[in-house]
Amino acid sequence: MAIKLDQQFANFAKFGDSKADGKTITLTQIDKWFKQAQVFDKKLTTTDSGICFNKFKSKTINFQNFLTFVEDLAQQKNIPVDNIKEKLMNCGLPGTTKTTTPVKTGAVDRLTDTSKYTGSHKERFDASGKGKGIEGRADVADDSGYVSGYKDKDTYDKK
Repeated sequence: MAIKLDQQFANFAKFGDSKADGKTITLTQIDKWFKQAQVFDKKLTTTDSGICFNKFKSKTINFQNFLTFVEDLAQQKNIPVDNIKEKLMNCGLPGTTKTTTPVKTGAVDRLTDTSKYTGSHKERFDASGKGKGIEGRADVADDSGYVSGYKDKDTYDKK
């Protein structure tokens, strides 16, 4: 589902700035938008966008200046303007990038399997693999009065 370019502009102009009204956009927000839309490649980089943005001699630009910015950038890099605009419209709402799934190869499985841990690391997890928290990290003093290794602990009262 493609969103109109001016609506996307407003969405990304508000992204990451709680005080923004969506009428002007910063270079940082443009770079985030371009990265999400996968406009940047070997031919077009953040340096190119920064050089082109500095021509406006302002920290923020409005939508009309943004269109000029995109056309100027496309002209400098010999990229069709429509290709850039198409990518910008079809990239989705800000922050909705595709996340990577965890890798499940032999090495990763072996290293993250808590049942195979040894030494002090073994004490940090219970049988299900869930961390014990501070009990697994800190040596808690035993104030029972018995020395460690005494086998008949708590048997005095029974005799």
